[in-house]
Amino acid sequence: MAIPRSPRLLETLLVNLDGVVYRCRDDAQWTMEFVSEGCLALTGYLPEDLLLNQRLSFLELTHPEDRTLVRNHVDACMRERRRIDIEYRIVRADGAVRWVWERGVGIYNANGQVEAIEGFLQDVTERKEAAQALQEAERRYRSIFENAIEGVFQTTPDGTYIAVNPALARIYGYHSPEDLIVGLRDISHQLYVEPERRQEFMRLMEEQGSVSNFESRVYRRDGEIIWISENARAVYDEAGKLSCYEGTVEAITERKAHEAEMRHQATHDALTGLPNRNMLHEHLQRALRVARQKGALTAVAFVDLDQFKFINDSLGHQVGDELLKTVAQRLQACLREADMVARQGGDEFVLVLQNQTEGEAGIAEVMQRILAAVARPWQAGDREFQVTASIGVSRYPADGKDVESLLKHADSAMYRAKEQGRNNFQFFAPWMDSQVSNRLEMLINLRRALDQDEFKLYYQPKLSLQDGRLIGAEALIRWESPQQGMVPPDRFIPFAEEAGLIVPIGEWVLRTACRQNQAWQQAGLPPIPVAVNLSPRQLNQSLPDFVAGVLAQSGLAASWLELEITENVVMKDAEKSVATLHALKRLGLQISVDDFGTGYSSLSYLRRFPVDALKIDKSFVRDIVRDADSAAIVKAIISLAHILNLRVIAEGVEDEEQHAFLKENACDEVQGYYFGKPMEVAVFTAWMSEQAQAGQVLSCK
Repeated sequence: MAIPRSPRLLETLLVNLDGVVYRCRDDAQWTMEFVSEGCLALTGYLPEDLLLNQRLSFLELTHPEDRTLVRNHVDACMRERRRIDIEYRIVRADGAVRWVWERGVGIYNANGQVEAIEGFLQDVTERKEAAQALQEAERRYRSIFENAIEGVFQTTPDGTYIAVNPALARIYGYHSPEDLIVGLRDISHQLYVEPERRQEFMRLMEEQGSVSNFESRVYRRDGEIIWISENARAVYDEAGKLSCYEGTVEAITERKAHEAEMRHQATHDALTGLPNRNMLHEHLQRALRVARQKGALTAVAFVDLDQFKFINDSLGHQVGDELLKTVAQRLQACLREADMVARQGGDEFVLVLQNQTEGEAGIAEVMQRILAAVARPWQAGDREFQVTASIGVSRYPADGKDVESLLKHADSAMYRAKEQGRNNFQFFAPWMDSQVSNRLEMLINLRRALDQDEFKLYYQPKLSLQDGRLIGAEALIRWESPQQGMVPPDRFIPFAEEAGLIVPIGEWVLRTACRQNQAWQQAGLPPIPVAVNLSPRQLNQSLPDFVAGVLAQSGLAASWLELEITENVVMKDAEKSVATLHALKRLGLQISVDDFGTGYSSLSYLRRFPVDALKIDKSFVRDIVRDADSAAIVKAIISLAHILNLRVIAEGVEDEEQHAFLKENACDEVQGYYFGKPMEVAVFTAWMSEQAQAGQVLSCK
């Protein structure tokens, strides 16, 4: 039985329908003959506004940019007798643009002519905008993927690439991502130089589900070996099954080269290439452990060149450096592979001879061989020279059972060899400790110097390499002894360190420098930071409070004080040093790492140290023009400092060639005899006043 149709029922359906039902003519304006109540919600217009184009036509309701599209689609559908199915935009009464989906059909008469169009409009703005947002997100992701600097990848668990970006292809030396995917089918065997690194990668993935900063050596397509760092994670599907690995790859070959260069520089002498003092101590400690286990004899020989200072001063540093390199080679040639030759500093070398099975006779034979090798004639230009050496020898365990004792006693024996006329060697004997009396006298004089105000501060200017203006000064201590005259720091500072006098001396230096800097400012001179060197013994937890007290007493703002700390000092107890340095930085002063390059700074700790500058040791600056290794080290330090946003200060600049090199390689600040020697207070005050009048003082940091 048919259900009777009710006009009321149809009206209710149309009112409740989420959209607009319409009937219109197929004319230029799509004149509406019927519009349902949903018109107001969709368009903002009442149905009667559109009926017979009383207020506006449906064509005017359609977005101007879409009218041609809609017209062409409707006309084609009417000609081909198919349904209208299209999405386009309309402009609501309030000016808002909405997306609609229209479906409709043509009503044809017996002659096949279109009498009307009937259809339905529905708001699809939210769906359309969501689809567009998804497309935009996909576009952005694709752009990031394609244009990322780091390599991005997805691989199957068995080691086949699924997707890679152009950056990864470039890193591995392939022309395109497709080329890489096709050419690199077996990651374990084709890519990793050490296959066990891939095994370690897989182990970490299985245990942790990810890797971070995973460093490996890999082959590029052309066979070149490079370093990479990977970050990756395991991806699982909805069922919890491993789907793939995805992550990023960064090429770190240059960084690894910098680190290796810095490590080598930290453990080797830049001039001779020999192990330096740090590596000597480590090697000697290992040698003593082996000697204890085996009950073997180990010897330490302290070698000092005779009259080297005369040659160095009269013929120049370049000739002196060539002599040191020649002696280093001759010493190495005299020893076994298991032995070590290290450069202690200056013209001093230390030899470590392990497992001396022939006792003192065997050691004596080696020493005679060394004396003969060093004394062989040596050519410098057109002139021939003969240099001799004095050697002191200490033995484990007879002369000492630790590194310090053996080095100290070998040093004492070397001085005995000097007293015996040079060009000989001496074994250590206990009576040689009488030389300690000379040191005792030095310590007594130092205590008197502190009490009687015999110390003076000299000031050496620091200049900007960019414009040559004065930007700071370093305070340098001098001792005007009534008995000895002017005593340089390298003669009395080691004694002060040994006796613990360096702490009160260092406190005196800090107070004096702060008072003097404040006095300059009160006199109207442009303010500049003054740098003060800190002793290892001063770097403790009480130092920040002491510095704060000195600043308060002097009235000097903390921003005009710079503390210089050697890298070996902070690395002795890096964790405590970091805490102390942070406490100092909170006062507002500046901190620089002095003698950078002569010790060993872990890059991870250097990044944590709250320092403002690195100060390149003068031993490297001296050689930058004529020694490729020194030049490379200086460049590396400058590059590293700038990467860490630190200033770079080069000390010991003595000529225009060094100055030009440093300026060309973007060093920030310089000091040295080429710009100004350390000056007494009065001389420096007058000099700074002249610079200020000439506008050559930069008083802002």
